[in-house]
Amino acid sequence: MKAVILAGGEGTRLRPLTLNRPKSMVPILNRPFLEHMIDYLKGYNIDDIILALCYLPGYIQNYFGDGSDFGVRLTYVMEDPPLGTAGAVKNIEQHLDETFFVFNGDIFTDLDLTRMMEFHQEMGAKVTIALTPVENPSIYGVVEADANSRVERFIEKPSPDAATTNMINAGTYIIAPEVLESIPAESFCTFEREVFPMLVETGEPVYSHPSDAYWIDIGSHEKYLKLHYDLLRGKTAKSFPSKGIRVDGDCDIHSQAELKGPLIIGTNCVIGPRVQVKGPSVIGPNCQIGADSLIDRAVVWKNTRLGQAVSARGCVIAENVFVGDRSQIMQGSVLGDNVVVGAGKRIERDTTLGADNPLFQLSNAL
Repeated sequence: MKAVILAGGEGTRLRPLTLNRPKSMVPILNRPFLEHMIDYLKGYNIDDIILALCYLPGYIQNYFGDGSDFGVRLTYVMEDPPLGTAGAVKNIEQHLDETFFVFNGDIFTDLDLTRMMEFHQEMGAKVTIALTPVENPSIYGVVEADANSRVERFIEKPSPDAATTNMINAGTYIIAPEVLESIPAESFCTFEREVFPMLVETGEPVYSHPSDAYWIDIGSHEKYLKLHYDLLRGKTAKSFPSKGIRVDGDCDIHSQAELKGPLIIGTNCVIGPRVQVKGPSVIGPNCQIGADSLIDRAVVWKNTRLGQAVSARGCVIAENVFVGDRSQIMQGSVLGDNVVVGAGKRIERDTTLGADNPLFQLSNAL
């Protein structure tokens, strides 16, 4: 069984975290998101994976190579300019001679792929679309189906009063290869707006597969943090001890430091005296945390240094960041790569600070 992962997006809503890396490569529990996806597919014996790339493709290729170190075979196919979800798969058509899975490269899910494939085969479907319930379907694509789960209609981002269901397109598909014949070559085209509605209108067997399995897209800072919290709190099938503390490799953690899980600390970290680290939190490799600092529900990427008496609460701090003594990083704030925050500064709630933000220059000059 082959799988296509659509990993070409720029991740604009995740900026500045995606200024220097594709969205699929942002770290989750100190490993790239895409590595978690590959592990998930391996669990279903799907080890022939084709990656549709566009934005910063070398970042992914340099990390994964041919996939052999990760127990899979990877094929890379580039698109330039972006071709949309369907156009990207059409671009891979020469590699797809049997029924295959398609995954959006920013979705984390516990969906049972074996059950979905059995349903697809039982119904004789050309396309099966995974569905998931959400509280607010107006920001997604709603899928209406009959009592036998055959798709009847698609409504993209309906207004609250127009949404007849809360079941949305979950970004996982099973597709028969002949479906690709209906997609124009080298043209921008999407499954959601063009291909799937056309197939339904022409009477092709398109089915939905509802599931209440864990599901989240990491397209925003809030959801990026939420996925960390859910993983660390054991809310997904990928379990982590609810109060566990994992220290990867050699670290210098002062005896007077206080660690409260769930918590992951990367290798080669230095954590000073009287530091408090409260979970759910993640600290990346090669970080230094100065004396009397507080990290509370935060995600800190690798090679970052926090000075003394720094407070970081409910925030994301990216790579190679320096935060001066006595500074405060407030709830919901995001510091991009290489940001420097001077001593005694307060980064207010929900502030985004990165190389694409004018505040970055001010902060760097402190």
